[in-house]
Amino acid sequence: MAAKIEVLRLYRRSLKLALDWTIHRYLWRGQAVYIRSLFEANKQVMQPRQQRALIEETEGILEKWKHPDPYRPPTSPGGSKYERNLAVTNTEPPPPEAMHV
Repeated sequence: MAAKIEVLRLYRRSLKLALDWTIHRYLWRGQAVYIRSLFEANKQVMQPRQQRALIEETEGILEKWKHPDPYRPPTSPGGSKYERNLAVTNTEPPPPEAMHV
C-alpha cells in the first residue's frame, strides 16, 4: 500500500515537472499521456524489490530533469503577485476616549 501511494506521488510530481517545461497546455497533454503510458507499463510489477528499484530510478530521473525556475501561480508564495496589494495597517494610536471605555 505504501508503494502505491509513493507511485501516485511520483506520477503527480512528474506531471507537474512536465508542466514546468511546457509553455502551452495542449502540448503538455501529449507529454502527460506519454508519462501515463510509462507508469502503466510497470503496473504489473508486484515484487517489492523491483518496485523499490523502479521508484528510485524514477526519483533519479525527476531530479535530473528538475526545472531551475519552476512555474508558480502568481498569487502563491514566491509568485509575482504574492502580497502585492496588502491592506494598509492602522499605525495611529487609538483616540483617548476609546481608552477609557
